[in-house]
Amino acid sequence: MELVSVTSSTSLALALALAFLSTARRCDSASESIKGSRETCDIEGEDFTVDKIPNTRCFTCICKNGFVECQKQQCPNIDGCYTLLEVQENQCCRMCKGCLRNGVYHESGAKWNDRNDPCKIFMCRAGVITESRQRCYTPCSKPMPALPGECCPVCPGCFVNGQKVTDERSFTTIEDPCVTCQCNSSRLNCSKHACPVLHCPASRIFHEPGECCPRCKGITEFLPPPKGGCILGTTVHNSGSQFYVDECTRCICTNSVISCVRETCPVLECTSEHQTTLPGRCCPQCPLVEESRASCTYGGRTYGDGETWKLDSCKACACMQGKVRCAMPKCPPLNLPCPPNSKLEHPKDQCCPRCVEGDGVCTVFGDPHYRTFDGKFFSFKGACKYQLASDCVGHTFSIRVTNDAGLARSSAWTKTIAIKIGDLKVNLGQKMKVKVNGKRVDVPYSVENKLDVNRTADSIIVNTPIGIKVLWDGISFLEISASTSYRGRLCGLCGNFNSLPKDDFMTRRGRLLQDPQPFGQSWAVGAKKTCTPKSLINPEKERRCRGRKDHRLCNRLRSQIFDPCHKKVNPTMYYKACLQDMCECPTEHCYCESFMAYVHECTRLGIQLPHWRKSTRCRTIWDQSNNNPGPFGKRLH
Repeated sequence: MELVSVTSSTSLALALALAFLSTARRCDSASESIKGSRETCDIEGEDFTVDKIPNTRCFTCICKNGFVECQKQQCPNIDGCYTLLEVQENQCCRMCKGCLRNGVYHESGAKWNDRNDPCKIFMCRAGVITESRQRCYTPCSKPMPALPGECCPVCPGCFVNGQKVTDERSFTTIEDPCVTCQCNSSRLNCSKHACPVLHCPASRIFHEPGECCPRCKGITEFLPPPKGGCILGTTVHNSGSQFYVDECTRCICTNSVISCVRETCPVLECTSEHQTTLPGRCCPQCPLVEESRASCTYGGRTYGDGETWKLDSCKACACMQGKVRCAMPKCPPLNLPCPPNSKLEHPKDQCCPRCVEGDGVCTVFGDPHYRTFDGKFFSFKGACKYQLASDCVGHTFSIRVTNDAGLARSSAWTKTIAIKIGDLKVNLGQKMKVKVNGKRVDVPYSVENKLDVNRTADSIIVNTPIGIKVLWDGISFLEISASTSYRGRLCGLCGNFNSLPKDDFMTRRGRLLQDPQPFGQSWAVGAKKTCTPKSLINPEKERRCRGRKDHRLCNRLRSQIFDPCHKKVNPTMYYKACLQDMCECPTEHCYCESFMAYVHECTRLGIQLPHWRKSTRCRTIWDQSNNNPGPFGKRLH
């Protein structure tokens, strides 16, 4: 165990320093995890309270894909904190000690400017306040004066060493990673400030190549210092004492608060391997300035003065008076794992990875069962025409379905779909029939910049440039995908797409219901003649089906055929839907629509089930082209 010098000779101070190191090695993480068997649920999207979880206020649990899924409240990153506070009774997260200055409390990690001097910056890190001054960097020949309340002059246009700086992302130079450039209204502002003083022992400080500031690794509890004194690293300082951390930093201990003033080194334009620091000096420096040249040589190629080029998707360089200057964006921190319905992506042509939110998906299948854009699962047996999904804000599209009861006494099935986008109306019917503006068309079919209709082995797919996609199997399975630009803008049986399943049963007049039957009827459209005679369905009088054959066929959904997906998606809801669909099925194949819905949900989670049709004897509509009845026989035709 390595100890640095202790400024106080008291045994208490030495004991505190020893205890500090000992605690740092014992304490590793404040995170909590949930262990135990998975709990199933029936009401998709509803909140759940799990009594087995300690400190339940810190967790939010919902029913997702038939399982109770819990997420802990997002807590600030405490890695590197060596003054970790105890969790209070009404808190969920462990917090790092903040800073109090002039009566104002600042959380650890906060940065703020002096009100009277915009060039003076303060930072709080684990209870230590670091004061420094900005160093301005103007990578242009004719900078403009600093804006009111700002410290540094700005450059017109937003280019740094060949890189275009956007308002959404800051950039840094490769020569000096502590330089930060930001664009605001086509004005480029670049500056540099000193790194914060760290609270951890020297043996726990790490400086990753290419990063601006060193950082601490690990965490430890907050140790109260001697009365009025301070602890920094493993050193105890008396109240009122001044001390130097390094050649750049002077600190003072005042009533157990450490405040430091740190010099900000000038912006350097030579790479780190060419920088040197003289003994006893604070800042590194570059070699003597060489005579300017009109070209640069890099990677065996010669570039003219002012010429720019890309090294990769992150780095770009420019030749400036014979010297190569490079820049790259600062990637924003990622909170991993990505939120629900999002996944981590790192496109080849982009520098930074990011969590990308997936499209909203609404599914309709069988004796109509619905899974809304927000994941609410329900059944609605109305046999009329209904508004399934529509842009109720921008009115860019609408999708309606016509449900038909046929000869059924208590059931209805999706018969046709009408998609309206601008002046185009697309009708999808049974057996893959497609009409555009009332005229039958052959697939594939397209209208330039408006519509593409294609087919796969088991579906018709309608793609649009406005972010709406429709998949139809020609029988009763329907899937609508909506891009995230429609979040909170939709209405209809598929819900409002606002990430809250609770309010998906919102009627056309804005009333929130609990029962799916009146909710569904509220979205009926068109004249009553669009309803079939069996549309007055009373769920209380439905025939209960307990046939062994129905159970045997539907049980395939819980067999090894679909086993790869069972841990991701609970098959129970689809199994129950399957039994309902088999109640009045005129053939043996009505179970296939529930299977198809389950497979599509698995596919979205990255689980492939390529042989499920063969194993379950579920044929596609193309397999039925020899005048054989479809899975629902003549009930719909």
